[in-house]
Amino acid sequence: MIIKAKERGCGAQLARYLLTMRDNDHVELHEVRGFVTDDLRGAFCEADAIAAGTRCQNHLFSISLNPPQDATVTAEEFEAAANEIERKLGLEGQPRAIIFHEKDGRRHAHVVWSRIDAERMRAINLSHYKLHLRDVSRDLFRSHGWDMPKGLRDWRERDPQSFTREEWQQARRAGLDPKHIKALFQECWSRSDSGASFAQALKERGFTLARGDRRGVVAVDYRGEVYAVARQAGVKTKDVVARIGDAEALPSVDQAKATLAAQMTDRIKGFIRQAELEAGQGRQALEFRRSEMAGRHREERRALREAHEARWTAETNARAARLPRGFSGIWHRITGKYSKIREQNERAAWAALLRDRAERDDLVAMQLDERRDLQHDIRQQRERQQADLLLLREDVARYQEMALPDRTAERRELDREGRQRTRGRDRGRDYGFER
Repeated sequence: MIIKAKERGCGAQLARYLLTMRDNDHVELHEVRGFVTDDLRGAFCEADAIAAGTRCQNHLFSISLNPPQDATVTAEEFEAAANEIERKLGLEGQPRAIIFHEKDGRRHAHVVWSRIDAERMRAINLSHYKLHLRDVSRDLFRSHGWDMPKGLRDWRERDPQSFTREEWQQARRAGLDPKHIKALFQECWSRSDSGASFAQALKERGFTLARGDRRGVVAVDYRGEVYAVARQAGVKTKDVVARIGDAEALPSVDQAKATLAAQMTDRIKGFIRQAELEAGQGRQALEFRRSEMAGRHREERRALREAHEARWTAETNARAARLPRGFSGIWHRITGKYSKIREQNERAAWAALLRDRAERDDLVAMQLDERRDLQHDIRQQRERQQADLLLLREDVARYQEMALPDRTAERRELDREGRQRTRGRDRGRDYGFER
């Protein structure tokens, strides 16, 4: 499992984030341990209150456990991973919560510990925790027989197209995959040998170099989004400066945005709106299927939970009925039979608990398989959309420099019909532009 961790405070805000359904198909509060309340918000507010008696600001330790895309991991295996982590970091016995999230056909877990030792009112020091988590992550990949990512095996082989949350949000606003954006910048960088050729390569793909306020050289697209060139190209800032030369000769970000806005004619804006509308139609259909499937899966889980509760109540009553009462109960206690019946009931209750958990895991695994099939269709649609939008950027950059003559209504109609006939993999190539 890939493990990401962070020390933080503000438990109420963290609880709201962990329980949000906005980006997740399912959210399940699996465990709350060591707190007075069994409610996540109340538990984290309790942790905040205890930490207020110390000088510790980041009193919570939050991690995420992310298995590979197609791996099926049970709740027990997530618990075992959490237990191993707290053993490595010295968090054994500390209050913790486990929350499961399901998104895009994969299940991952969030585990949050309180670092405050309530008896001593001191925070447990987590020295070099990233190294310990790296070792645990490697062990988990080996024990489950999963293919270990190159970057985890050797940090020098890490993915050059990895991205931060801010970069993901920026790419999402542009309707693109952050890895595709990084690949585009890295391709332009590797194929150019001077600042002029690099600027031209980016310009052909819809980006204009500009002088940033703090990040040196940046690139601006027609949407006004600003990209740090060094970060996107995966190179050092000094290498960018050496290739570009004097950054003062570049336009400022505001000037670049104004120039791009001036080049965006009504005709080009119309083509962009049409292309994005066509790209969104297929996405909406798949989003409807995803929403319908998530609702159906939630209903199936609710029905199973209610069935388990009813069966557990009936079996508990049956086990209680086996215990003798009155004088018979006293006699059974004297002869030792009472303790044997009680032990039998405890074993039966534990077996029932494991049975219910296995049934719940089986249902989740079956639903994840169904969701992965849909995710395959979603991924294919996204790849087509990515290709269309990247081509759109090239077309916008090319035709911003062209004087587009007014076309007759007949010509526009022919273009529209042609686009309808050629919808599919390459439908976004020209978007009505003339060659």
